[in-house]
Amino acid sequence: MEAFGAEGYALARELLQRGVGVVYLLAFIAVVHQWRPLLGAEGLTPARTFLERVPMRSAPSVFHWRDSDRFAVGLGWVGVVLATTVVLGIPQRMGTAATVAVFAVLWLLYLSYVNVGQVWYGFGWESILLEAGFLVMLLGGQDTAVPWPSLLLLRCLLFRVEFGAGLIKLRSDPCWRDLTCLDHHHETQPLPGPLSRRFHRLPAPLHRVEVAANHVAQLGLPILLFLPQPLAGIAGVGIIVTQLWLVFSGNFAWLNAVTIVLATAALPDVWLASIAELVPTPPPAEETAWWFVILVGSITLWQVVLSWEPIRNLTSQHQRMNITYNPLHLMGSYGAFGRITRERFELIIEGTRDPDPGPDSDWAAFEFPAKPGDPGRRPPQVAPYHLRLDWLLWFAAMSSTPQANHRWFGPLLRKLLDGDRDIRRLLRHDPFDGRPPTALRVRRYRYRFTTGDERRTTGDRWTRTFVGEVTGILPRT
Repeated sequence: MEAFGAEGYALARELLQRGVGVVYLLAFIAVVHQWRPLLGAEGLTPARTFLERVPMRSAPSVFHWRDSDRFAVGLGWVGVVLATTVVLGIPQRMGTAATVAVFAVLWLLYLSYVNVGQVWYGFGWESILLEAGFLVMLLGGQDTAVPWPSLLLLRCLLFRVEFGAGLIKLRSDPCWRDLTCLDHHHETQPLPGPLSRRFHRLPAPLHRVEVAANHVAQLGLPILLFLPQPLAGIAGVGIIVTQLWLVFSGNFAWLNAVTIVLATAALPDVWLASIAELVPTPPPAEETAWWFVILVGSITLWQVVLSWEPIRNLTSQHQRMNITYNPLHLMGSYGAFGRITRERFELIIEGTRDPDPGPDSDWAAFEFPAKPGDPGRRPPQVAPYHLRLDWLLWFAAMSSTPQANHRWFGPLLRKLLDGDRDIRRLLRHDPFDGRPPTALRVRRYRYRFTTGDERRTTGDRWTRTFVGEVTGILPRT
């Protein structure tokens, strides 16, 4: 069994498993907080309606057997508890059997949400988390050597995430090739962060350096992951540094966090010795159990078979990003921001309590946690938490007719008109304190970051220009 183990990666295993545990924890907290308003029985797109038309074989989920809101939120709390035990290292210390069991349950639970989550769970990092959670299960507990096939599979996942993102950029938008994409992206990204305005205002030559460095990180470093040390470790460190740059420049849910965690699969323990006090180095492993060797070997072969589709996608001139080829969300194709938007639009939803609402009524805006609204408000840091409604509102704002292109948008307006309690939980500020407004309207604005002079004059971080009415006045009936 000695050939099965990867010498010198015990601490890396701890960081991989605990890191994935942290991301699972955030994902299940989001389930507990957001499930009812988005996918509950009275949600914007009820999971129950989806379950009625999609069979189990197409979307495996425990909710095919029971789909009540209480059950869904209760399982979310189960996920929170199990993920917390992983972060604390409890199942890992108990041994390989406990580790495999806990990660398997976490994967099955979260798969159940993703498969019925529709547009709210259609982000690439949902599948990346499922793949990462499934693969770190194969690292075993502290009583066994770190399997080298499992480390290799994790590096392959990191390769697909990074290399796929690099290729889709070069193939999709000319600004990635002429190094000008970051003239726009810091300003137009879905949810800017506290430092995004400063990144946007960097001199143009530095934006060119940013893009060039991104190409190196996503197209060059991933190849080194499969070479001997120290080259693999250098690749891992380079990817981590690049991802930290993205963390500081914007909010991308847990995409950067899970990528950083995956990169530790390339870092040997001798490189991680300085953090050994934070995550104690596990004791020497015992002999690996035969059943675990069979499990790792079988799944490794299965993953090799499944790799055909992502390889074909990577080599295709018509590459697609964030595609899963099976309902288990394993061995998918990934990528992000193949195309960059040049202008930022926002939908501002306003309400009034005027008994005779009209254009001259006193209108007040509903504020969301992270999407730009009030021009004077500093964009918050919310990642690695995932605000699904805020993200979908960014997509909706690209269209002047969001109610026609996004079936959840009309129900959102109706619930705001009704003062729906669950929807109010997703707001940063309800100007009516839960009292239903008499009418709503939606207006579309073009936003851009203020210049230095504008900021000093107005105190605002954004300046906005009215583009047009989206809905007209919608009275409560």
